[in-house]
Amino acid sequence: MKRSTLLFCFILIMIIVSPLFLVALNVGIDEQDSDPDFFLGVEYAIDNHSVEGCKALVDRVKNFTNVFVVDSVGITFDINNLNEVCDYVYDAGLYFYVFFISLVYYESENTYILRYNYYPHMWIADAKEKYGDKFLGAYAMDEPGGNQLDAGSFQMVTEAVNQSEAAETFVCLLNGHFGYYSYARECEGITLLTSDYGLYWYDYKAGYDIVLAEFAWNHSRPLHVALCRGAANVQNKDWGVMVTWTYDGPPYLVSGDELYDDLISAYHNGAKYVVIFDHPNTDYSEYGILTEEHFDAIEKFWNYVNDNPSKHGTVKATVAYVLPENFGFGFRSVDDNIWGLWSADTDERVEKIWSDVNQLLEEYGFRLDIVYSDPEFNDSLQQHYDELFFWNETLN
Repeated sequence: MKRSTLLFCFILIMIIVSPLFLVALNVGIDEQDSDPDFFLGVEYAIDNHSVEGCKALVDRVKNFTNVFVVDSVGITFDINNLNEVCDYVYDAGLYFYVFFISLVYYESENTYILRYNYYPHMWIADAKEKYGDKFLGAYAMDEPGGNQLDAGSFQMVTEAVNQSEAAETFVCLLNGHFGYYSYARECEGITLLTSDYGLYWYDYKAGYDIVLAEFAWNHSRPLHVALCRGAANVQNKDWGVMVTWTYDGPPYLVSGDELYDDLISAYHNGAKYVVIFDHPNTDYSEYGILTEEHFDAIEKFWNYVNDNPSKHGTVKATVAYVLPENFGFGFRSVDDNIWGLWSADTDERVEKIWSDVNQLLEEYGFRLDIVYSDPEFNDSLQQHYDELFFWNETLN
């Protein structure tokens, strides 16, 4: 099974990248040494796909943010809309990411349809030349780990013999799905980013440069920082935070004061990117789910960042809890699933690990990272932390 999986992955990646090889002959990699140390912005994902609405949000936030995420398929699927919006974002002086998904969708067994009215890799090449270092890269796919855990429409692995096979297949197939944009990264010097709420370690292993841990619902902020930051630290990647849904209906997001606290926590804990999600086209607010109290909180935080550059990353993880290799547990409760394929009660390790993690979070808070035993990175573990706690040892 492993041999066939690896062969499939190799073939898939070759199919995706082979038509693009000519791009590498014509472009170089831009240096991005001048990029800021910290990015704060909003994501336009409002589902009315309004170019003018997107511009209005840019105008509302451009004076107290430095990055903007264009995530509305009615804009990103159409090259004219995308160019108009990106020109506007660039003229506002903001850095930006553009959201992309898989190039095609399958209409039937033998029929696939191009989602875009252009070829994204060619647009990326043109955008890098046109916008320079202001165009940071591709927000490629969304919540791949969460989709795996919750059997979403973008679930990579639907069956596996064991957790090892699930991990290997997830990493391979996810890399294949965004391989189209990964190749553009190698040619253009862009970065690949996603937002997620689980399996961060494996998102990074699949090839993402940046993963944004979602501050959402009633999820523990210290827990998700520990999981995402830990994966980034050990794998030498960047990480960030996406502040998103707390409620399914109004007020959708946390209050302005709570948002400010979340932003401060992310900044102190060393997140390089902090993005606030703005989605539904509703009458709740002129700007989707963001209201004036949220804009006030973002502006207040922007002023704090500019007044306190030395406080970025002052809270550092000094200890780490080491999970077993390939342990794809969701960590939302002791009853959460494993890889979206097995219930918690099928693995006798879950109860102890859940207890250990909560005990260590109680003791260390944001100074804890949660990482994995992984032959590729085990040496790095020893270099990053003063103390390691292993899942198969007894905590004092």
